[in-house]
Amino acid sequence: MRDVRPFRDVRSRLLLIVLLALVVALGAATLVFNVLFAHATSRDANAFLRDRAVAELSLIQVANGQIRISETSDDALGNSRIWIFRGSQAVEQPRASASTRAAVRSLVGGPPRFRDVSQSDDRLYATPIVNEGQRVGTLVTDISLAPYEQTRRTALTASIVLFVVLLTIVGFAVWWLLRSALRPVAQMTEQAAAWSERDLDRRFALGEPHDELTRLAATLDGLLDRLSASLRHERRFSAEMSHELRTPLAKLMAEAEVALRRDRTSDEYRAALEVVGRNAEQIARIVETLVTAARQTAEPQGVANAAEVADVVLASCRDDAAARGISLELADPVERVRVGVDGDLVERILHPVVENACRYGRSSVQLSIAKAGSSVFFHVHDDGQGIAEGEEETIFEPAVRGRAGGASDGGAGLGLALARRLARAAEGDVEAQPGGGGSFVVRLPAA
Repeated sequence: MRDVRPFRDVRSRLLLIVLLALVVALGAATLVFNVLFAHATSRDANAFLRDRAVAELSLIQVANGQIRISETSDDALGNSRIWIFRGSQAVEQPRASASTRAAVRSLVGGPPRFRDVSQSDDRLYATPIVNEGQRVGTLVTDISLAPYEQTRRTALTASIVLFVVLLTIVGFAVWWLLRSALRPVAQMTEQAAAWSERDLDRRFALGEPHDELTRLAATLDGLLDRLSASLRHERRFSAEMSHELRTPLAKLMAEAEVALRRDRTSDEYRAALEVVGRNAEQIARIVETLVTAARQTAEPQGVANAAEVADVVLASCRDDAAARGISLELADPVERVRVGVDGDLVERILHPVVENACRYGRSSVQLSIAKAGSSVFFHVHDDGQGIAEGEEETIFEPAVRGRAGGASDGGAGLGLALARRLARAAEGDVEAQPGGGGSFVVRLPAA
């Protein structure tokens, strides 16, 4: 069942982190903007009041201690208002609310300063009226802060709207980018979930690595290649093990069954047990050789006498050959030939080839040994139907048999594949030669 809890997937968590960071950044920017804008409007209001006071002071004349206004400037200065005091007596005062008049009275006689009247939303600025270095009165100018407050509210509303619009646009863009960027990961997940243990050749195949995701896909493809090779190796090892153990196990079981059919003398039991023991030893050697070959990573080690190994192989196949009416013959080597490979491994390489010759030969199988340069050659020839043209390579593929093979010949099509693989692991090879009769050449390094 799919997990429905929110923010469980990477895309949702990344989107949440980006949106939170964006909210914090845009919120901080909006707050800073409105604070700076409020400070700027307040400064503009103060500058306007100062300019107003300077203009009014230029219109005020003092004569004999009396303050006289030469002309009015109300039309030029808009709706701003002024108060003029001589000492504490008002010379000029406009109509105003009680709170404003009280605030104006508090500024008389003091230094230049500002004061806000919260009840009427006004700002006052008081400055001394000086004549010949003597203070003779006070000028107070007034401005309404309502237009500035309205401007600040408009700026705040606009910034909040911009905040919401930017958050929506950027959030959608981030969601789309994350969705597009992580789409390959979702596809890879769906593909991997749909694959079974039989899909060994399926890969993500996102092309040449050019970013983090494609490099991840390429890395996973490489990992799947190694896992696929390991699984194939295990399957091949199992098939080869069953193929190699089939014959000695059949011999062992047959000998034990025959020995138990009736009472026998002690010598007959001893002979039967000797046969069982030889087959058990052969099974042990087969298992040990195949396990060693499966684990082998370095070059093969060991030295063996080619003729002695050939004798062992022919002896192990002689009963089957006799049952088929096949004679086995080992041609005498022209010299003492030593192979630079462990004897058990040479036996495991040579045995499937000789067994194959006994299966398809008509009356005789001949094994000869020769040395040329740094290689030892085992030539296995039978007088059977031979290898058809074009089958020189296909018969070495696992579970593939040549045209001469029948459905009931008892073969599994694994022996030659195993022989070639082991030979190549030992820096040798197994090759088939077309022509009259079956002819195989096993090449191994000389000691």
